[in-house]
Amino acid sequence: MRPMDTAGQLRALGRMERRALQLAVFLAAFVPVAAGGAGAVWGARAFGRWPGVGADSHLRYLSGLLLGLGVAFWACIPAIERRGGVIGALTFLVVVGGLARLAGIFLVGDPGRMHFALIMELGVAPALCLWQARVARLTPRPGTPDRA
Repeated sequence: MRPMDTAGQLRALGRMERRALQLAVFLAAFVPVAAGGAGAVWGARAFGRWPGVGADSHLRYLSGLLLGLGVAFWACIPAIERRGGVIGALTFLVVVGGLARLAGIFLVGDPGRMHFALIMELGVAPALCLWQARVARLTPRPGTPDRA
């Protein structure tokens, strides 16, 4: 047998590193899945005494996530017709959060003024995602002739 050449070694190393990264992400994702699932099912009770330092910390973290989602949506604006994957992923996150909020209405009660957020999460965000897909279909790609 001939020893593997440098390119072959790099490909093999790349495959091993890819698999290791996949495993690391799989294991690390248990933390947000468990915390998010607990919060969606048990609400504030999942994070200890309410109000308390732990609950405040979690609320600030979730507020930071919301801030990041909004900024990520804004970052899509300049080339919105080409950002379907990003907008779809962001919309998925928003809808999952909205479904958790909706479950809370049934499990705990009406949160009052939070209905606006629910409309954004389960109505506006999916509608904008569908609209983006339509714009992407109607917008010619660079280097292709117009579809007129």
